[in-house]
Amino acid sequence: MFLNTQIISNNYYKKDVLRLDKKNLWLILGAFNAAFAVLAGAYGAHLIDVGHPDSAILLTFQKAVRYQMYHAFALIIVALLANTIKLKMVDISGWLFLSGIILFSGSLYFIVFTGIQWIEFLAPIGGFAFTFGWLGLMYVGFKNK
Repeated sequence: MFLNTQIISNNYYKKDVLRLDKKNLWLILGAFNAAFAVLAGAYGAHLIDVGHPDSAILLTFQKAVRYQMYHAFALIIVALLANTIKLKMVDISGWLFLSGIILFSGSLYFIVFTGIQWIEFLAPIGGFAFTFGWLGLMYVGFKNK
């Protein structure tokens, strides 16, 4: 009987350690994206400016970094809200912000580094994802009691 209890305790402990709460997920993703945006901004300030005199490329890169940073903070806001508000729309907004970062900033980074323009159609989809993420948080504000 003691051995059985020990095994159950160990399994419970492993599940608890390996479990990633949604609020932690949003905080981790937000912090990662903020750190990435800082590094990308530094890269752009020191290397892209010198390597590419074309100001359109630099402006595109700066826009990708800026929107990634804005929405990294949005993910951190989602993490804070997930601690107190139990509405599904909080998580939906988080997924929309993350999708927006990938589609909007990701497509702009891809264009800057490869010169391939056909992927630019993803940027407006990412912009819509950002917008719907913010509208989702507005909904949370109205619904939260």
